[in-house]
Amino acid sequence: MAEQAVRPSSAAPVGERSNRWRTVDIVVTAVLGAAFGVVFWAWGLLWAGTGAAFAGFPPAQAFMYGVWLIPAVLAPLVVRKPGAGLFAELVAAIVSALLGSAWGTTTIVYGLLQGLAGDAGFAAFGYRRFGWPQALLSAALAGATAAVLDLVYYYPDWTVGWKAVYLALVVASTAVVAGLGSLALTRALAASGALSSFASGRTRV
Repeated sequence: MAEQAVRPSSAAPVGERSNRWRTVDIVVTAVLGAAFGVVFWAWGLLWAGTGAAFAGFPPAQAFMYGVWLIPAVLAPLVVRKPGAGLFAELVAAIVSALLGSAWGTTTIVYGLLQGLAGDAGFAAFGYRRFGWPQALLSAALAGATAAVLDLVYYYPDWTVGWKAVYLALVVASTAVVAGLGSLALTRALAASGALSSFASGRTRV
């Protein structure tokens, strides 16, 4: 009892540390991924539609990037299971590609690697802590992965300065939108009672 009394609120309860996936974990993670797949597809249209506004300095458009990394952070915060970020981000990428993403099947490669990076932020703490440090680390790793992929696939001819700015803006956008944003969304869902089947709905993150 004394251990429970002093345990940080961001730590998973002792009785909730099983890594075994339940049916509800699978369903909710898949639904999150599918829903964000539609968001990804729509966000891709917005990205393309606003590209001309950044013609003078293309790296600046990276401030919009964070939306594409939300599932990689949100799913682990909600279900608290290893692989949740990978599962949700990959499903989102597949749905986006099926809907006609401008980047085609490359989107799936992104989803796979971004999801792995997002999970790594929680894996570093043994999937036992789910507070803002873990959310920010997860987001930063996912954002850095996405930025490096972009620089390799699409912007290899940019100057070093442009590449550095782009990397910094992608990571910052992801930290704010996918990191802090996912944490805020998880707290809101928990307060509403929507996460009563999960540890995240019974402990403050």
